[in-house]
Amino acid sequence: MATLNFGGVEEEVVTREEFPLDKARETLKDETIAVLGYGVQGPGQALNLKDNGFNVIVGQRKNSSTWDKAVEDGWVPGETLFEIEEAAQRGTIVQYLLSDAGQIAVWPTVKAALNPGDALYFSHGFGITYKDRTGIIPPENVDVILVAPKGSGTSLRRMFLEGRGLNSSYAIFQDATGNAKDRVTALGIGVGSGYLFETTFKDEVYSDLTGERGTLMGAIQGIFAAQYEVLRANGHSPSEAFNETVEELTQSLMPLVAENGMDWMYANCSTTAQRGALDWWKKFRDATKPVFENLYEEVAAGNEAQRSIDSNSKDDYREKLEGELAELRESEMWKAGKTVRQLRPENTPVEEEVAE
Repeated sequence: MATLNFGGVEEEVVTREEFPLDKARETLKDETIAVLGYGVQGPGQALNLKDNGFNVIVGQRKNSSTWDKAVEDGWVPGETLFEIEEAAQRGTIVQYLLSDAGQIAVWPTVKAALNPGDALYFSHGFGITYKDRTGIIPPENVDVILVAPKGSGTSLRRMFLEGRGLNSSYAIFQDATGNAKDRVTALGIGVGSGYLFETTFKDEVYSDLTGERGTLMGAIQGIFAAQYEVLRANGHSPSEAFNETVEELTQSLMPLVAENGMDWMYANCSTTAQRGALDWWKKFRDATKPVFENLYEEVAAGNEAQRSIDSNSKDDYREKLEGELAELRESEMWKAGKTVRQLRPENTPVEEEVAE
């Protein structure tokens, strides 16, 4: 393992140097990996594992759009693509990648298909952490492991095809065979992780739910909307408001942050932008920190999990979801974004001074 030092706090990570792909393939050479679910994480993980030389099959409901997508991606019905129950029975490692609501609904079928010594694999700690609410309580004779890529399945696949890796966390909830550590590490390397850092099922889901509702999705949309609305209310055009709120951030500034950090991005902006950012960032921290504290409390109490279970299990969930997404899509800000994206040059160089 490699050791990272975070200002005096050391953390061990697994990289492809310590656990190369050849070792991962050797570790799992006698395993059949059954990827259940072909929605968000399923395609990226399944295709990466297959391309990396592992024995992979996919389980998905027949006569569904995701079944058709799996066929389009090269999975062959009756050979590498099966109904969920049959795939679970064939697998020695069952990657349980259905939605959280889907996992609850299908759990009795999957549980019945598990044999002693099998591994039950998750990419989200939800089902296990909130097992009193989900009913997902694994048998004691199987390994229960987790690899959670820090990004969408689409990003995992794209980065794999570009020869890069998406960092992932890993966890072991139950080591029935004594081989759970090697299994989870091999799977983490196999799905295309850049490196693996250790966590627990509980920590993974607490941080994940907080992040999704916070800076990754919920908070960022809220901040975008607030700034856009203020600019528009003060007479700025839709294109100007969108460019100053979203486009410059996503296309110019965030790549600089990803490259070398926030201070480096500040250093590569104009002095006026630097001064303003340094003067205002703590005000935004202080204003939003109580919201994040409340959010974390709701996650830790299980209230966010219950809201998700209650909402996602309803028959009209997809219909209501489409309505909520349409509200975003049809807002002036994201209509402006659609227009602006059409005007992007294919290759725009990042200027040394990106903010005026």
